[in-house]
Amino acid sequence: MENQSVVLSVENNVGIVTLNRLEVGNAIDLQMAKALLDVAISCSENDDIRAVVITGAGNKFSVGGDLKSFAKEGEEIASHLKHVTAYLHQAISYFARMNKPFIGAVNGIAAGAGMSLACACDLVYASDHAKFVMAYNKIGLTPDGSGSYFLPRIVGMKRALELMYTNRILNAHEANEWGIVNHVIAEEQLMNVVIELAESLAKGPMNAFGATKKLFAHSLQETLESQMAIESTQLAERSISQEGQEGISAFLEKREPNYFNK
Repeated sequence: MENQSVVLSVENNVGIVTLNRLEVGNAIDLQMAKALLDVAISCSENDDIRAVVITGAGNKFSVGGDLKSFAKEGEEIASHLKHVTAYLHQAISYFARMNKPFIGAVNGIAAGAGMSLACACDLVYASDHAKFVMAYNKIGLTPDGSGSYFLPRIVGMKRALELMYTNRILNAHEANEWGIVNHVIAEEQLMNVVIELAESLAKGPMNAFGATKKLFAHSLQETLESQMAIESTQLAERSISQEGQEGISAFLEKREPNYFNK
């Protein structure tokens, strides 16, 4: 699937999503938000896609919302932003909640909604030239794109507020130290490393990945005992699933498991 602002390609069971408004730093406008939702639905529904990578065209991931396009709406800006965020937020929900691993390949600046989108990824690999900044409070705005949900969970409340209040820019290594990024990779190797990882995960137990994501998300609102009860139920269910049966058999037979069509 391809359109003006977002490109989706599929290779070796990996969906590669490219934010593609190169001339404006992959800024998110209404058209891109709509396109991203279409792509998110395709990624979540297409059985040939078993892992998803998101990156930006050129040397930027995304500079965030397209303020110039928003300002053109004049007195209708509030209504316009509700439309933009409706599409953007539904897209992020599909990406974050699908069973398939969702991997960010942050190839440059990730600002505002671009940083929020990166935080929504399951795993984030960043170029050594990447930078991260929330940027919202600097222009009198508040976060969108799941930033207020994921960022405090990743870095803690006080650090999240520091990033918001001060508009501090984190380089890739600082973002790695803060837990926003899993690994920092040399710019020229970033996509090769991420695609290799995604192809490896695409061979894995996709439904178990999804169940694990749900377990981790639930853990933030459960007590120890209630979470362990959920763990027990989930583990039992996974043990009798096709994936679970294949994984156990492969382990006992000392072979690699085949999770495709399981």
